[in-house]
Amino acid sequence: MRARDDMTFPIAEYERRLGDLRERMERRHLDAVVITDPENLMYLTDYQTTGYSFFQALVVPLDDEPVMITRAMEESNVIARTWVERTRPYPDTGDAIQELVLALNQSGLGTKRVGYERNSYFFPAYQQDRVHTSFQQGVLMDCFGIVEAGRACKSDVEIDIMRKAARAAEAGMAAGLAAAVPGVTENEVAAEISAAMFRAGGEFPAVMPYVASGPRSMIGHATWEGRTIEPGEHVFLEVGGCYRRYHTALMRTVVAGQLTDSMHAAQERMKLALAELKSVMRPGLTVSDADSIVRRVISDNTVGARLVTRSGYSIGIAFPPSWDEGYILSLNPGDFTALEPGMTFHVIPWMWGVDGDKTVGISDTIRVTDDGCESFFTLDEDFTVHDAAPQLVATQEVTQ
Repeated sequence: MRARDDMTFPIAEYERRLGDLRERMERRHLDAVVITDPENLMYLTDYQTTGYSFFQALVVPLDDEPVMITRAMEESNVIARTWVERTRPYPDTGDAIQELVLALNQSGLGTKRVGYERNSYFFPAYQQDRVHTSFQQGVLMDCFGIVEAGRACKSDVEIDIMRKAARAAEAGMAAGLAAAVPGVTENEVAAEISAAMFRAGGEFPAVMPYVASGPRSMIGHATWEGRTIEPGEHVFLEVGGCYRRYHTALMRTVVAGQLTDSMHAAQERMKLALAELKSVMRPGLTVSDADSIVRRVISDNTVGARLVTRSGYSIGIAFPPSWDEGYILSLNPGDFTALEPGMTFHVIPWMWGVDGDKTVGISDTIRVTDDGCESFFTLDEDFTVHDAAPQLVATQEVTQ
């Protein structure tokens, strides 16, 4: 392991992560693991690239130095960003899977028990089949979750990084709330959000902001398409801020006109759901109990809306196509996992179908502490109401 002082975290943090991983490997009687998930590679080594559609893997033996298999072009990311000393780059005309199998054999692992991430987005079935065909003397075992077990609870230094992501998310949301006025297009709102996030120190998020106005808010995961916001409509916004691949996210709602009784009722339901959950969210509360609190409050509404999804999900390291860690832990009914200090969740008591044709949202990213919980944000939760249409100032004029 190369000690260096220019990574996201101190070297001691990576030593701890690697040591914890090896303890889990020992408990599962694994001699090595092959890690291919981009988020897990980032967690263990600080390695990141947008080129993760090409095969890449970190082979971690139980008692030897790890080795990274990468596309030759990406080896520079190992050298410039990580503590990893051993690399095996393959050319674009080469065979990544044969390079992996060769690395295992030459490391003395050819007859050993080797774990691999069977669920990894970027280790497809046809490549896994080739490993099984070529690695004939050893035993391959699915080790899904062996790294994620360490990622579920964030350390203090990770929380500090997430606070930086939160500042970017909050700056972007504030800009979006101010920009979403009648006569402005969804694209212009998205541009204001993005510019503010990046000026606040944010980096490219795993998902760009969601901006959906009027009837388009009823389309799941819809975002800007050039539509002009009309007087009297509402705008649904969801923003994920990113710093060093760590994310925080929040939803807010704009009303471009009068705040009707039904919209006010929806606002108060979502605020109540967040308040009730935060009043009891602490270590020991189960995932199912947390979900029930949010779901009960949202379901008890007078505006015809419902919560159509899980009520929250773990959030932290992410690459496209998603900013959530919901595959690690989601707030769903029937999951009796107990919350622990350091767990971080995007809690989403959003309401689908207010008055039959509106989706609105207020959400929060929350950290579980030793004796309770705390939000990463300070932004007001109430809907932003624009009675008139103030002139949107062009971005280039702001920066002059």
